Amino acid sequence: MMPLQRYIAEEIATDHAEGLLERREALRRLGMMGLAAPAAVALLAACSSSSQSGSSATTSAAATSGGATPTGTPPGMSTAVPAGDITFAGPEGRTLKAAWAEAAQARGGVLVIHENKGLTTHIKSVAGRFAGVGYSALAVDLLSEEGGTGTFTDDAAATAALAKVPQERFVADLQAGIAELQRRVPGKKLGATGFCFGGGLTWLLLTSGTPELAAATPFYGPFPDGGVITNSKAAVLSVYGALDKRVDASKPAADAALDKAGLTHESFVAPNADHAFFNDTGPRYQAADAAEAWQRVNDWYGKYLV
Repeated sequence: MMPLQRYIAEEIATDHAEGLLERREALRRLGMMGLAAPAAVALLAACSSSSQSGSSATTSAAATSGGATPTGTPPGMSTAVPAGDITFAGPEGRTLKAAWAEAAQARGGVLVIHENKGLTTHIKSVAGRFAGVGYSALAVDLLSEEGGTGTFTDDAAATAALAKVPQERFVADLQAGIAELQRRVPGKKLGATGFCFGGGLTWLLLTSGTPELAAATPFYGPFPDGGVITNSKAAVLSVYGALDKRVDASKPAADAALDKAGLTHESFVAPNADHAFFNDTGPRYQAADAAEAWQRVNDWYGKYLV
């Protein structure tokens, strides 16, 4: 499997191990990705075994956060700007779909990179939240070539489709998104924020050479195996959850690559949070840590995008 495909498969298996997916559903999703039944069964067993020691802590954290029905206003929502659907010219003559949220007086621009379910309502809201605090935001639909996220009625099918896309296409589409941001907020500094799968793609942008970015804030995204950060000037704030051992394992490699590249960087490890703790529509939402992470990102962009 390609690295991002492996990451998605492991995420499905981890969700099963932590009780968020029934075994039958996990096997169905892995099968849609192209994994043969014996390989899928072996992956579920391996992730269940590795998760046993930390499963009670993860379950407890999810329960105290409110699970899938959080209360209160998610961070940034009180000032959010509605994000509208747009299209723009992509690589190789392709048309890309995206959500665009324009700040009243843009201080900078932010590329928002979605999770492995595609361009969801939640990710569109995140773009709107950035616009509400002064950063015009663009969230590219990385399933544009497949007709767009909206054409998938099954989240698992959208995830499976993303797992089959070459990494090179993701990078090209995201770099086209950066170019579109430059056109829409001329003369302003640009940042990139991605979540989960999108956090991994944020790192991939940095290791692929993206000098247009002045800052980046990847949320719990895996650092590419053997990744080297080149031709980048971005100040990086990396965000992790203390209970997210799978992604946290790549943090030392990310820190070492940032040090080697000579980039300004910090990390925030949310103390009570697991993977995807910022997503207020998901079962691992952790309201207090999400609010802290949002404030830190705002402070970071206030320093490096203005």
